[in-house]
Amino acid sequence: MAGVHAARERGDPGGESHKERIDRELMELLTELRVALPGVQFLFAFLLVVPFQARGAELDEFQRGVYFVTLLAVAVATGLLIAPAAQHRVLFRQREKEALLRRSNRSAFAGLVVLAVAILAALLLVVDVVFSRTLAWLTVGAVGALLAWWWIVVPFWKRTRTPGEEDGPA
Repeated sequence: MAGVHAARERGDPGGESHKERIDRELMELLTELRVALPGVQFLFAFLLVVPFQARGAELDEFQRGVYFVTLLAVAVATGLLIAPAAQHRVLFRQREKEALLRRSNRSAFAGLVVLAVAILAALLLVVDVVFSRTLAWLTVGAVGALLAWWWIVVPFWKRTRTPGEEDGPA
C-alpha cells in the first residue's frame, strides 16, 4: 500500500511503475493504430484500381495531379501508421520501449496528418470528377477545417488546459 501512495505522490494515480506505464501506453498506441489502418488500407486499395477503370484515362491534367498527390499521401500515411508495429517487432526485447514509444507517437501523429491530406485529396478528386471543381474545393475546405479542428486544434487546446506529465513519452 505504501508503494501505491508513493506512486500517487509522484503524480501516478494508478500506482503503476514507469515500465508498466510505458508498456500500457505502447499497447494503447498500437491499439489506436489498429483502428486507423483498415480505413487507410481501403483508401489505398481504391486508389490502386482507379487507373485501370475506363474512366481513369479520361482524367484531365489537374485530376491526374490530384490523383498522384492522393496516391503518394496514402502510401506515406500507410508507412507511417504501420511503422510503430514494424519497429516494435524489429526491436523486440532490445530494452528500447520508451524510445520506441516516443518515435511511434511521432510517427502516428505524422501518419494521421498525412492521412488527412490523403482524405482531402481523394475527396477533391472524386467531387471534381462527379460534380464540379468549385464544389470540390468548397467541400475540401469544409472537411479540412473539420478534420483540423477535431484531430489537431481540440486535442492541443485540451492538452494546454489539462495538467499532464511534462516529459512523458506520449
